[in-house]
Amino acid sequence: MTIRPAGPCEVAVWTLWIPDHAAVAADSAWTLGAEETERAARFQDPAARERYVTSHVGLRVLLGGYLGMAPQDVGFLRERCGMPDCERPHGRPVIAGPPGPHFSLSHAEDAALYAIATSPVGADIESAGLVGDGLERAGGRFHPAERRAVAALSPALRERALLGCWVRKEAYLKGIGTGLAGGLGRHHVGLAEELAPPWAPPGPAGWSLADVKAPDGYRAAVAVRDEDAPDGTGRPGGPRPSVRVAELRLS
Repeated sequence: MTIRPAGPCEVAVWTLWIPDHAAVAADSAWTLGAEETERAARFQDPAARERYVTSHVGLRVLLGGYLGMAPQDVGFLRERCGMPDCERPHGRPVIAGPPGPHFSLSHAEDAALYAIATSPVGADIESAGLVGDGLERAGGRFHPAERRAVAALSPALRERALLGCWVRKEAYLKGIGTGLAGGLGRHHVGLAEELAPPWAPPGPAGWSLADVKAPDGYRAAVAVRDEDAPDGTGRPGGPRPSVRVAELRLS
């Protein structure tokens, strides 16, 4: 692999355009583990199945390159849930065996996004097609400061602001291992950097967030735990992780 996270608060991000690699991934579906194969078989929609298989084959190819092993030999475990008083192993996925890089996978429609870091990391990518009544209702449950920031924008910018905040929110909640069960309004992650107001409060303690360049029609973000700053500095528009983006190719 040509890019690697070199230290704390650095994230290597890879993008995969699924239609360009679906045929190669289908031929390599045998590299998936039993749980992945079973889940893929449960998809009734062929397009959804293709997206799942392609993005997960891509994850194995990527991590195999980092670990110096064949994609089919990469094993996965689940950490305990990040919710208080929950000990069940359905939290953030991690590599089984010797310690390896932390990672996060997200895919939406035809795009997949991977984040690799030396500390816990979360990533999210969403299509602009997500914007609509559902996202507006979700935005009504965002942190109060996020709702105020969206309301202060012109109507023409609000949908863009909601989607930018959503991907930051999902990236962070995946990073801490709770997923959406962690609550849309519990943590302030802020709007996308170009829309965040100067009065925005700090982001989550001990975490840094960054918006990520995504294909046209998509928004993306990553969140990475800053092991050197346990008290956190994640103020929108302020300190942010160093992010390097490359395209992943399966052939």
